[in-house]
Amino acid sequence: MAAADGLAFHEFEEATNLLAETPDAATTSKSDQLTPKGHVVVAVGSGGSYGVEEEVEEEGDKTALLQEEKPQPGFWTFSYYQSFFDVDTSQVLDRIKGSLLPWPGHNFVRYHLRNRPDLYGPFWICATLAFVLAVTGNLTLVLAQRRDPSVHYSPQFHKVTVAGITIYCYAWLVPLALWGFLRWRKGVRERMGPYTFLETVCIYGYSLFIFIPTVVLWLIPVPWLQWLFGALALTLSAAGLVFTLWPVVREDTRLVAAVLLSTVVVLHALLAMGCKLYFFQPLPPEHVAPPSQATSLPPNILPTPTMTRSVATS
Repeated sequence: MAAADGLAFHEFEEATNLLAETPDAATTSKSDQLTPKGHVVVAVGSGGSYGVEEEVEEEGDKTALLQEEKPQPGFWTFSYYQSFFDVDTSQVLDRIKGSLLPWPGHNFVRYHLRNRPDLYGPFWICATLAFVLAVTGNLTLVLAQRRDPSVHYSPQFHKVTVAGITIYCYAWLVPLALWGFLRWRKGVRERMGPYTFLETVCIYGYSLFIFIPTVVLWLIPVPWLQWLFGALALTLSAAGLVFTLWPVVREDTRLVAAVLLSTVVVLHALLAMGCKLYFFQPLPPEHVAPPSQATSLPPNILPTPTMTRSVATS
């Protein structure tokens, strides 16, 4: 009995020393099931051994807490924009897949962006589309010259500049105008909750990816097949925009929602048709001067040597 009391006293003394080092600690036995969060647990066994383990909060709560405690850098610093390029390959591929397979009720922002818009995907999609447009536009003329030698071709490097300005202006200015309009309508209709500007840019950027393989397929020299590929790409891309914007604009009036979605589709169609007509327009055949015809004289007048020399010199 005295030995048991001595062992218990020894364990109690060790626990007391541990609590003196960690004032926020709480003692418990192995049979205890409930432990307050954020405290250090001291497990005392029959053999006099004890262990210290710390409760782990949920990962999402920790991440949110760290984000709140971490000071946000200013928009003029490089660190501010670095977070928008912090995505991995699997996330970018998942967002590309979501833009290629639109489905009613499947919101691109909710299921793919998840409140983490990025600029990495839209930036490189626009750059790739502009480069492919310029290259395939020149290749189309090269192939046309091989089929018809009368077609005159010279490298058109200015198309790279035109393609870059067109694609990047569309991918930034149209989302900016759309975001501003939705913000204005939010003041009119309180139930509307528009997307952020970066989310809107991300939606438009990923919606342009389907035009990259379409532009490559436009190298096929069959006009009706080119227009078929263009119509299919336009349908899928515009459908993704409409399905993503519909949860935002449906709270507005029917007239405003219809006009807004129609404007989005029309601008998308103008971009696709403009690229098709400008970068893939056939060059006119090379102008060949008609052969000069000799001056005809009446049959009863014989040409004199002076007239012959004058005709030859003319």
